[in-house]
Amino acid sequence: MTVLAPDPRAIRAESLDELRRLRLPLPPAQFPLVWEPGDAVELRPTAEIEARTAILHLVLARCFGMPPQAAMSWLLGSHLVELVTPPEWQFVIGGRGDHRSFVLHHDAIFALAWVLGLTRHLDPVAASDDRLMSLLPNLPAGETFAQWRSRTLVAPRDAAEAAVLLDFYYCLDWGYLEAERRGEPLPGVVDANAIGQRRWALEWAVIFRGPYHDPPAGWEEIDLST
Repeated sequence: MTVLAPDPRAIRAESLDELRRLRLPLPPAQFPLVWEPGDAVELRPTAEIEARTAILHLVLARCFGMPPQAAMSWLLGSHLVELVTPPEWQFVIGGRGDHRSFVLHHDAIFALAWVLGLTRHLDPVAASDDRLMSLLPNLPAGETFAQWRSRTLVAPRDAAEAAVLLDFYYCLDWGYLEAERRGEPLPGVVDANAIGQRRWALEWAVIFRGPYHDPPAGWEEIDLST
């Protein structure tokens, strides 16, 4: 459902207040807004977010020893092969790619689970919910994507609420990277990599509609450079 996005300047002021509370560096005054006044916001279709969550979960399982044949069989049985990105495919089938970067997707999964309403918080100073793995497809038991969806009661967040959190993580990403660059202490147990992964998931899941927004980007096309 598409709704009017909240006032971006008011939301940005709240995001910066939170950075001050966390004693993180603040982005420069010219730091861009995520959206403009009058823009609309929506979430990607629930089934698409569920599929991306399940695929990232499978990729993570490959990082921790799931055999490539079992991974391929699961993708085929779940009818998700076409939604796997080329870098993911190379890793799942042949183990090629940056293993460490795929491990970091744990926090992207955590953020997508929040968007789906499966977890209660996305606290930047806390690690992921201890129950997260139990909320995802049971790969060792062979639970398919369809079976997982049938047992999981998702309640996607309001799009405006997700937009607010995206702006916060947009600023957090800058603050954490700058704090690490300066050698300053971080406010919690997670690092800039985890914050960046959560932002990546939110940037992908939240879609803005307005004159200055491009069509929704693919997972590998999300730009985290600013």
